[in-house]
Amino acid sequence: MFRDSLTDVTMGNPMLAKLTSKNRLTLPKSVTAMVDPTDYFEVTAENGRIVLTPVRANRGDPVRAKLFELGLSEADVGAAVRWARTRR
Repeated sequence: MFRDSLTDVTMGNPMLAKLTSKNRLTLPKSVTAMVDPTDYFEVTAENGRIVLTPVRANRGDPVRAKLFELGLSEADVGAAVRWARTRR
């Protein structure tokens, strides 16, 4: 008799996920269905276990990364905003 995989997870019964030769891991749908939808997970190693914690990428992160890449500071951005808001 087969049990529903979602029941297995909620009952604390472990499920298997295979790590491929390319270091990819596919998570069971029944597990990912139990957390908020996300594209990213924080990965940590704790006591010999791999722990995945869902995270939501901040929409501003790519902008901050580009500003850093360009060497622009928060003060530079503030000055640009003030300049753009002035009447000409």
